[in-house]
Amino acid sequence: MTDFSYRWRDPVTEDELSALVRSHGGEPVPGWWNGIRRHSLGWVTARDRDGLLVGFVNVAWDGGDHAFLLDTKTRGTHQRRGIATAVVRLAVTHARAAGCEWLHVDFVPELRPFYFDACGFRPTEAGLIRLTGQGS
Repeated sequence: MTDFSYRWRDPVTEDELSALVRSHGGEPVPGWWNGIRRHSLGWVTARDRDGLLVGFVNVAWDGGDHAFLLDTKTRGTHQRRGIATAVVRLAVTHARAAGCEWLHVDFVPELRPFYFDACGFRPTEAGLIRLTGQGS
């Protein structure tokens, strides 16, 4: 992890985030970052020594007690090096410093060990309504 720098609210471009998403097989949505940035409490970036974006997490919030961890990403070639854990930990620190009481995260089942074991989240009961597509 010492080969990487981690920053809160580091300037990041749409192109950098799109490249990060593509690096692990994802399909970026044009305009995504420019559209949601204003709803964020902040975000954490991880960059290598050359300034390449290798990790990211966004922290959305309700303007009060609740923050929401979204879009945790690590460049495909840089996974399994502790980058995602480090960006989440820095996000937790800044959400706490902003006065948030709760930090929420949703994830697919295969990420349970990452969020629960590596990052310290705890299981909780929650509800969900699908608003689009099948089963809405």
